[in-house]
Amino acid sequence: MGLRFMEHILILTHDPEATRDWFCDNLGFRDGYHPEFGFPVYWLYIGEQDVVHIGKAHHSEHQDSYLRTPNDRDGDDYSAAGAPGSGRIDHVCFNCDGLAEFIARLTRNGVAFSERKAHNSDLYQLFMREPVNGIKVELNFAAHEAAQAGRVPTWTDKGRTEPAHEAPGDR
Repeated sequence: MGLRFMEHILILTHDPEATRDWFCDNLGFRDGYHPEFGFPVYWLYIGEQDVVHIGKAHHSEHQDSYLRTPNDRDGDDYSAAGAPGSGRIDHVCFNCDGLAEFIARLTRNGVAFSERKAHNSDLYQLFMREPVNGIKVELNFAAHEAAQAGRVPTWTDKGRTEPAHEAPGDR
């Protein structure tokens, strides 16, 4: 069980196209394929690995809802509202194995998390917010681990399916 490697960051910004162009033109990233999330994003690649994801802050209620974690409170704005110059890293993502062990650890430690089946992919994801700095953390697992463990996602490409796993005292 454990972390395998850092997978990607998501930058929310007031100008996704200019952000994409800067990373591609100046750093050599390649704009490439991404699943359909119901809101626009750009995925930038190094070789065959997507490592920088870019979206417009507050593009839609669907996007804001999709990007929430279970312990985000109504009115909290972790996206910096897309103000010019305030592009914010929305989350960091780690590729992992050992889903059941991670869920047991998070539950034992009282960490609120949501479970998602990623759109058009073979990923099963856990999302949570690190409480000290407000950093959202995404953990990606192979979907077959979730199926073997009998896990049911709280989010699919059709939206929320059930309440997230909340820590004691949340909401």
